[in-house]
Amino acid sequence: MNASSLPDFRAGIEVRDIPDGAIVSGRVDSEEAILTRRGDAYFAVGAQCTHYHGALALGLVVDDTVRCPLHHACFSLRTGAALRAPALDPIACWRAERVGGKVFVRERLPEAPAAEWPAAVGANAQPTSVTILGGGAAGLAAADMLRRQGYSNRVTIISADDSAPYDRPNLSKDFLTGNAPAEWMPLRSPQYYSERKIELLLGTTAESIDIRRRRIHLANGRQHDFDALLLATGADPVRLDIPATGDARLFYLRSFNDSAAIAAAAASAKRAVVVGAGFIGLEVAASLRQRGIDVHVVGRERIPFEHVLGTQLGTFVHQVHESHGVVFHLGNSVARIDGSRVTLTDASTVEADFVVLGVGVRPAIELAEQAGLAIDRGVRVNEFLETSAPGVFAAGDVARWPDPHSGDRIRVEHWVVAERQGQTAALNMLGRRQRFDAVPFFWSQHYDLTINYVGHAQTWDTIDIDGSLSARDCAVTYKRGGRILAVASISRDLQSLEAERDLERT
Repeated sequence: MNASSLPDFRAGIEVRDIPDGAIVSGRVDSEEAILTRRGDAYFAVGAQCTHYHGALALGLVVDDTVRCPLHHACFSLRTGAALRAPALDPIACWRAERVGGKVFVRERLPEAPAAEWPAAVGANAQPTSVTILGGGAAGLAAADMLRRQGYSNRVTIISADDSAPYDRPNLSKDFLTGNAPAEWMPLRSPQYYSERKIELLLGTTAESIDIRRRRIHLANGRQHDFDALLLATGADPVRLDIPATGDARLFYLRSFNDSAAIAAAAASAKRAVVVGAGFIGLEVAASLRQRGIDVHVVGRERIPFEHVLGTQLGTFVHQVHESHGVVFHLGNSVARIDGSRVTLTDASTVEADFVVLGVGVRPAIELAEQAGLAIDRGVRVNEFLETSAPGVFAAGDVARWPDPHSGDRIRVEHWVVAERQGQTAALNMLGRRQRFDAVPFFWSQHYDLTINYVGHAQTWDTIDIDGSLSARDCAVTYKRGGRILAVASISRDLQSLEAERDLERT
C-alpha cells in the first residue's frame, strides 16, 4: 500500500474511531504507522514487524504490546522495543496525545528497552564475562539481549559452525526452494558483532567443560575461561546406518552448508528421495518439488505428523503433498543404496540422483553430560533456565524445562522458542530472575500452505476442528482432560495470536 494514501496521524484521528484494543492504519509523515488505544492511553508505532515485515495492523494488542500475525514477535507499544523473538530489532515509536476529541501523533521517541524488564536482584548481577556455546538462534538472541541491556563486559560466542548465525528455518524453506538468496541468510552483518564487541569464534569446537574452574577446553588446544555460561549447542541429525555403494549421494540437513550442498545437487538433478516424513523431511520435499524435481518420500510413519498434529491434519498435509506430485512410501525405510538405486525394506526400488536423510535430531548434550550437569533427555534446567550448576544456563534444543502451561517438563526444537529462551537466559545472567513462561510457537511451510502451532501437546484425548481443512481455513485444538494444550491453525493468524494469549493466561 502507498503510504501517501493512508490518513496522516499528524493531522489527528477522531477518538471515536479508535476503539479500545483496535488497531488503526495510517502514517506519520511518509512512514507507515499504526495507532491503538489501551484505556485512556494512546500509542503510535511502526506498521511492520522487523522480522519478516509482517503487517502489525493484522496483529493483536495484548496489554501494552502488539504482536505480529506471521511469527508472533512482540513489541512494546510504549517504546517500540522488540520484547520477544523472532524480531530482535525495534519498531519506530511516536508520542501520541489526545486533544479534545482527537488523537495527534507528535515527535518520535527514543528506544528504551531496559525499562521493559524488572531490575536485577542480588549482589552478583553482573558476571565478569559471558560465554555462549553455540552460534544458533539461542546463542545470538542471548548475546543481543546482553548488549541491549547495557552489559559491557566480555561476551564470546563459540560456534562449531563455519557460518555466523543464520536464519535456520529458511534452510528447508525459501533458501532451498531458491527464493531466498544466500545474502539474506545471516541474521546479523559482520559489523554488528564488531560494533557490539561480541567475540565470534567460528569453526571452533569445545571438547570439555570444567565447571569448577569455569574453563572450556577447545579442540584447537586452547582454553577459554568464563564467569557465566550458556549452553546453546542445539541438536545433531540422527544418522542412519544405511549401506551405500558406488557414487551414491547422501545429504543431511542441519547447517547452512548442508542446505547449500543440497541446493547445488538439486540444480542438475531430476529425481530425489527424502527419508523421513516429519517437518524437515516434508519441507525439503516441498522445496525440491518447487524446483521441478521428482520426489519420493520414505518414512516409517503411517501418517505424516500423526503423533504431533493428529490423524486428520496429518492426512491433510499428506494429501497436499500428493497433489503436488510427491510419491510416498510410508511404513517403510531404506535398506541400501547402490549408486542411484534406493532399495527399500519392502524390496521395492526407487531411482534417485541424490538422497536427503531427515529422520529427526538428538540434543547435543555430550558436553553437559561430561561436565556433570543434570541430564533428563536434554539438559535439565529450572524455570529460570539455570542448570544444576549455578551460573550455567541452557537454552534451545538442548534444554528441558518445566512448562507451566502443560504442566509437563518439556524439550522442544522450535526456532522461536530457542530465541526466546536465549533472551530469558541472558536476562537471568544479569540477575533478573525472570521465569521462562512463553508459550511455544512454530510454523511449518508446505508450498502455499502454512501451519502455525502454539502450545505443546505431548498427548491429548480430544481434537476439535473449527472450520475446514479442505478450504485451508481452520483451527485445530488439542485438549487433555478438557484443558486446551495447543492450537494449530491454517489461514487464521489472528486466532493463532489469540490462542497464544489465552494459553499464557491459563
